[in-house]
Amino acid sequence: MGLGGRVASAIERLQESDREITALAHALETLRWDQETYLPQGGIGERALQISLLQGIIHDRVTSTEQKELFAACGMTEAAAANAEEAADITQAFLREAFRRYNRQTKVPKTLVTQLAMSQSLAQAEWIKARKVSSFAMFAPHLENLLGLLRQYAECQGYKDEIYDALLDEYEPWTKTKDIASVFEKLKSRLVPLYKNILGKKTAKDDEVLKRSFPVEKQREFCNKLLAMMNFDLDRGRMDVSAHPFTTTLGGDDIRLTTRYNEHFFPSAIFGTIHEAGHGLYEQGMARELRGTILANGASLGIHESQSRFWENLIGRSRGFWKACYAEFARLFPKALLDIPLERFYRAINSVSPSLIRVEADEVTYNLHIILRFTLERRLLDGSLAVQDLPEAWNRESANLLGIKPPTDREGVLQDVHWSMGAIGYFPTYSLGNLYSAQFFDTMKKALPGIEYNIANGKLKPVREWLLENIHRHGSMYSADQLVKRVTGKPLDPSYFLTYIQKKYGEIYDL
Repeated sequence: MGLGGRVASAIERLQESDREITALAHALETLRWDQETYLPQGGIGERALQISLLQGIIHDRVTSTEQKELFAACGMTEAAAANAEEAADITQAFLREAFRRYNRQTKVPKTLVTQLAMSQSLAQAEWIKARKVSSFAMFAPHLENLLGLLRQYAECQGYKDEIYDALLDEYEPWTKTKDIASVFEKLKSRLVPLYKNILGKKTAKDDEVLKRSFPVEKQREFCNKLLAMMNFDLDRGRMDVSAHPFTTTLGGDDIRLTTRYNEHFFPSAIFGTIHEAGHGLYEQGMARELRGTILANGASLGIHESQSRFWENLIGRSRGFWKACYAEFARLFPKALLDIPLERFYRAINSVSPSLIRVEADEVTYNLHIILRFTLERRLLDGSLAVQDLPEAWNRESANLLGIKPPTDREGVLQDVHWSMGAIGYFPTYSLGNLYSAQFFDTMKKALPGIEYNIANGKLKPVREWLLENIHRHGSMYSADQLVKRVTGKPLDPSYFLTYIQKKYGEIYDL
């Protein structure tokens, strides 16, 4: 067999191995999905062991001697992988992503991988209990333990500037902390003054309608209609309920969404469903030849979040969308909405106000919630903020950025699941998603001049098809930076988001 034949054979074996690794990863996600949705309390300890063992098996597969030899046969090194970012075809993209996975995991000992998996499962279970009784003290030892393990993990990966870079790269490859910090300073400098101007124009009860009684069964009915409108395929997915809404992939044709319901705050379910379905459409939209492989992933978590935020905000909070949907929504809730015309409803769902809860925050303040978390987790990781001081630091930052101080741990430091999962470095991807989504939306409107008319008439298929063709089907063939340039012709530019926000809320609040 010649050199070309040996390389082709090595690539073929790597692809076979990748499909096995992906299948194991989907099995792992099935265990995690069940833990979040249906697992009884008594099963948590054994489930943590199951997850830890399976994580160890995956680590063994990814870092095996065979993998090392196969990558060597293909000429893949760390330098070669970096140069392969501009992948020309599916094989090159596969080698880049598979080697990146191999390279990151070989740096970490299996004992640390299994320790992290076990600790994450136990911490998440304890977070749920601590959140219910609003006691950070219950959760603090688990967070302290996770931070210690994550510091070890980051040191294994290595970094040039600061330790946070090593974890950020897990979620947003090739992105640096200093660049995120720079973008966040630009956002803060524009959003904080806008927020203050809006608060000066607000009427006392412009969002009162959101807190009326909306029976959960009717909310569930409407959420199912939303999935149909968005063309989420329920033959290839389903939606359940969890404490914190999420989306996960259990197979190329098995995409799971969750949402949550609050009778006296319907946006939790409605916009939570739209958001998660946006993620789900991305997963369902992967090209068939990518499914079951490492390439059936988002280009980055920021790009993935752009799809959920695109649907939730740019579509779901638009006046046009509710022109198409409001009559049906009001029919389901006649007591709550009898006296509420469409325009008042539109202003209510876009009301800007001091909010404690990130997932219920408006578009103007949402990124301030992310900046708060980024600031704190960066300090937690480098050790400049002690875990025991976190609630006080959270409350102080909340007061500085949002003008509001959480009365309880549940509404403050315990509100998000991420830290219990060990997902330090994840939060910035939400804000990146906002920025990407605005840039994509601007490009789509230019490409489809009649799209806003279609949205106002409930015709969302053209939106779905544009996203499918330009973003979804490519999976992780391209890096985030490469993809945004391919789609919009430009690198990421925060001005698209800031222009959108200023125009929309300037009109709503007559600024």
